[in-house]
Amino acid sequence: MNNNLPADTIARAVEALHHQRVIAYPTEAVFGVGCDPDSETAVMRLLDLKQRPVEKGLILIAADFEQLKPYIDDSVLSDAQREAVFSRWPGPVTFVFPALASTPRWLTGRFDSLAVRVTDHPLVIALCRQYGKPLVSTSANLTGQPPCRTTDEVLAQFGPDFPVVAGATGGRLNPSEIRDALTGELFRQG
Repeated sequence: MNNNLPADTIARAVEALHHQRVIAYPTEAVFGVGCDPDSETAVMRLLDLKQRPVEKGLILIAADFEQLKPYIDDSVLSDAQREAVFSRWPGPVTFVFPALASTPRWLTGRFDSLAVRVTDHPLVIALCRQYGKPLVSTSANLTGQPPCRTTDEVLAQFGPDFPVVAGATGGRLNPSEIRDALTGELFRQG
């Protein structure tokens, strides 16, 4: 674990999150944009920015599994299913879980499920720990543009005043693999 994390940039990002703003941060492969998953205002700002319909649903990224429990129903998983998920976490694999009935529709979209990931990226872990909860996470790019892989690319696409946790991505070429937590079905190759 990198103990030289940029505390000031993380503190500024957390402050932006508290003000219902959208931020950018490096993930395992590309930069993500994210916000407070419990703030409808923040999520709508993110969807507006991305020109993404709410019906598609979103991904939550977290420092640990405990941060995801308020949003997903893991009680339906067998021991084997749970073992399959935890054998891939923390890491660049997103799993789709049944959502709790209390999980906001602005996160689940038209689904009764929610895509979630426990990351192994040290900056995202620090960010989620300092904020105290997971973040909405989708690739940092405007419609029709490639996903950003550097801080400079984020600022070029989103503007010089966009809040960014500066840092390097995890070096993976592709965004996270997405699988069904119950069936193991592959939805997106990683």
